[in-house]
Amino acid sequence: MKRLRNDFTAPPESQPEFYDLVDDWSLIEASFASQYGIRIRQEPDMSWGEFSALLSGLLPETPLGQIVSIRSETDSKIIEKFTSGQKKIYEDWQKFLFAKYPELYDKKLSQIENFFLALR
Repeated sequence: MKRLRNDFTAPPESQPEFYDLVDDWSLIEASFASQYGIRIRQEPDMSWGEFSALLSGLLPETPLGQIVSIRSETDSKIIEKFTSGQKKIYEDWQKFLFAKYPELYDKKLSQIENFFLALR
């Protein structure tokens, strides 16, 4: 699974991303619950570092892990064999990446950072 950058300074082109903290938040919540038994909204003391470590350790069997496995596939032979649902997930992610604007990305990161700062 793609590891989360803690500093968010590397350009997206150098490290492709396969999930979005905002758009995939429900998958992140479900994955934390299924793998760790943690309900994120009930963890007011979780630090950003701990959250990042747990997120980067999510297994492919979790809801987010399953989606990331589809989005990150590079083998065209495997992609050809995707079900229609998997192809839609893959294609929607490609469209999302191509349409992504830097100012929107910065805004979303700021919202996430502010969310976690408020948890302190």
